[in-house]
Amino acid sequence: FLYARVRGWFMLDSYLPTFFLTVIYLLSIWLGNKYMKNRPALSLRSILTLYNLTITLLSAYMLAELILSSWEGGYNLQCQDLASAGEADVRVAKVLWWYYFSKSVEFLDTIFFVLRKKTSQITFLHVYHHASMFNIWWCVLNWIPCGQSFFGPTLNSFIHILMYSYYGLSVFPSMHKYLWWKKYLTQAQLVQFMLTIVHTMSAVVKPCGFPFGCLIFQSSYMLTLVILFLNFYIQTYRKKPMKKDTKEPPAVKEVKNGFSKAYFTAANGVMNKKAQ
Repeated sequence: FLYARVRGWFMLDSYLPTFFLTVIYLLSIWLGNKYMKNRPALSLRSILTLYNLTITLLSAYMLAELILSSWEGGYNLQCQDLASAGEADVRVAKVLWWYYFSKSVEFLDTIFFVLRKKTSQITFLHVYHHASMFNIWWCVLNWIPCGQSFFGPTLNSFIHILMYSYYGLSVFPSMHKYLWWKKYLTQAQLVQFMLTIVHTMSAVVKPCGFPFGCLIFQSSYMLTLVILFLNFYIQTYRKKPMKKDTKEPPAVKEVKNGFSKAYFTAANGVMNKKAQ
């Protein structure tokens, strides 16, 4: 049946690799911060440039392949089941494996913060989102690796093209004056989350056989991100001091994956010194 489609695929037959990589990720943050405490921050400019370029290209591939494979399978945008598209479902699943695997690669976002001693940006929500996405997508690949699951990664791949392009450009100080669009990246993140929730709930309103529990979990998880993002956005872009002598509030810490101003002024730890 469905599970047979992904049997034998790298890291999917057992949950242990995903679990242990997540534990290593969390330990690396803790031990890395202790190790770097009395050592100078690393530059990593060349590595960051290559890393951001790689993630951008991978995101572009996933975006194109998800669009083409879902088109080939005649996917229903309102609700798509798990078995009716035949080989196109397998093609979608193969792209979603890359999406799952990319979440482990993106652990390096945090590791670069550690090595560059940008510890203020390693918040609970930053780590939570990185770790949870990797584990959630192991479950997705094992139980619902196609059908309705294609939509969120399609949007996210597009957003990541924009985000990691921004991060890559931010590595170069000469480009900072051109990076005026970080506010619009955060807006795009919010739109992405909202559209994903609407798309997921459309399959609840008019079912097509996609597992109901998975739809509810997906919507609930994305709703937490919307709430956190809105809280950040209001504090960063909407709140104005009531009086001129009102003290400025402390800088809002990075939330996750584009949630905070700090995150968009720091491309994997490379600060944009030119304030917007």
